[in-house]
Amino acid sequence: MTSERNLGRYTQLQVEEFYASGRWADENFTELVRARAVSNPDKIFVTDGERALTFAQLYDESQRLALGLRRKGLEAGDRVAVQLPNWVEFVVVAAALARIGVVTVPIMPIYRTDEVSHVVADASIRMAIAPAQFKGFDYVAMFDRIRSSSQTLESIVAVRASGDHRDALAERGIEVLESLVVDADSSAIDAELDFRAHPDDPFVIVYTSGTTSRPKGCVHTFNTYASGARALKTAFGHTEADVQFGPSPITHTTGLVTSVLVPLLSGAATHIMAEWDPKRGLAEIERFGCTVAVTATTFLQTLLAAADGNPDADLSSLRAWVCAGAPIPAAVVEKAKADLPGASILSLYGRSENLTTTTCTVEDDPRRAITSDGAALPGAEVKVVGDDGLEVARGSEGDIAYRGPSHMIEYLNRPDDTAELFTPEGFSRSGDLGVMDSDGFVRVTGRTKDIVIRGGMNISVREVEDKLADHPDILALAVVGMPDERLGEKVCCYVVPKEEHEAPTSEQLRDYLLDRGVAIQKTPERVEVIGELPMTATGKIQKHLLRRRIAAELAAGTAAADAR
Repeated sequence: MTSERNLGRYTQLQVEEFYASGRWADENFTELVRARAVSNPDKIFVTDGERALTFAQLYDESQRLALGLRRKGLEAGDRVAVQLPNWVEFVVVAAALARIGVVTVPIMPIYRTDEVSHVVADASIRMAIAPAQFKGFDYVAMFDRIRSSSQTLESIVAVRASGDHRDALAERGIEVLESLVVDADSSAIDAELDFRAHPDDPFVIVYTSGTTSRPKGCVHTFNTYASGARALKTAFGHTEADVQFGPSPITHTTGLVTSVLVPLLSGAATHIMAEWDPKRGLAEIERFGCTVAVTATTFLQTLLAAADGNPDADLSSLRAWVCAGAPIPAAVVEKAKADLPGASILSLYGRSENLTTTTCTVEDDPRRAITSDGAALPGAEVKVVGDDGLEVARGSEGDIAYRGPSHMIEYLNRPDDTAELFTPEGFSRSGDLGVMDSDGFVRVTGRTKDIVIRGGMNISVREVEDKLADHPDILALAVVGMPDERLGEKVCCYVVPKEEHEAPTSEQLRDYLLDRGVAIQKTPERVEVIGELPMTATGKIQKHLLRRRIAAELAAGTAAADAR
């Protein structure tokens, strides 16, 4: 099998090998959903606590929506922003867009005007699909404001709008999702659309934060995404008997791959949660018989804490819980093993550029989750490399680099950034530091990128610093991560106040950033006042000293509290 599509750094030989090995397949998203609808039409595939869809219903509704979207003027290659919670509608929308070759650009619900405006402009978004309201925030109004100054955003579609709300939306030129679902049968839809998306065409563009102040769009095909899901299906031992548990956002790489594609490829079911509440999580795992979860470590920690207070909680259906985003503390693994004796506790390390880099599998020694973040999946290669891009000796620290079938095609609009990723051997540098043992298992030890990982969410330090640069009371500042037992890290801001100015409090900085459209999770949760920032001879802030300092202060505070 060959492809004439733009496949970035992939060589023709690699493409042929991926198809021959089954890593890639001549099957698109629509055909996968259709195959499930034919083979097991009445099986419930996706639930969210309010709605449920069988495979047949998912296929039917998504195809009728696809025709409605085509009639609205969307064409293959257009890009649509989808900022939805973990609702059934997200899966329907993603399937509908894929049917007509439109690229889904998922945006996590926590993001606000600043981040969303960037994505709309960078990806030349034509349509936005968002909740009428969610958790008290008016997404439609935000997109309407963005549309007023956008050169590309034409349409806004509201999801789960109440009856009273719909008339007001219509007056503002905003449609509701249900109005776009046409009444037509499958044969009529296929005849009118007369189109097949190629699995090597762009499928999604997922934005990721890194060392720059602005997120970059990772362009993936259906094959790059599906190859990662196929490998995880094997790693987790997924079968059609499984029920995936998905509290992680499905508008993020982790949720989209593990809560949608993995169960779809397995013919399994998936239960997604729009708002994480550990007590509710206990009830829903039992109610829906959930078996496998892939989340940030904090989800598992809070779930186990809730179970401690509820002796009647039944988590016996769980057979595997995978923690991603940061290494799992050994104490968490040991507690999970004790509280969930029937479940494998696994560790996974990945990135939006290539999905899973390394993971523990259900076949590995259970201790691997404590000592490592897993090994490369079949069909992929991982090396730990030095500054020259060549592999360092096993046991030595270096940049964790990936080569394989699930790597993105490119960063959207950023050819130089794309080129800079690759080593002379064609491995993609992650910017994360790690050590590989003699068996090929990797432990993430740090990172070259200046980010904070809060509950599995990557926060660009530079982005926060740039937003605070004009604060009237601050002469100089540095944002670093501080340890947090529950979330892994939180944002700490060291500030040097201007003369005769009072240093702002964390609450004041939070309000300052929120007024500028920054998500609340990115705002500092602690402010440390300092006379001057530690600098190198060349004027670079020595953030490692600041991280060490705040960690020591927090540890001292904990010790003092324990002594009392």
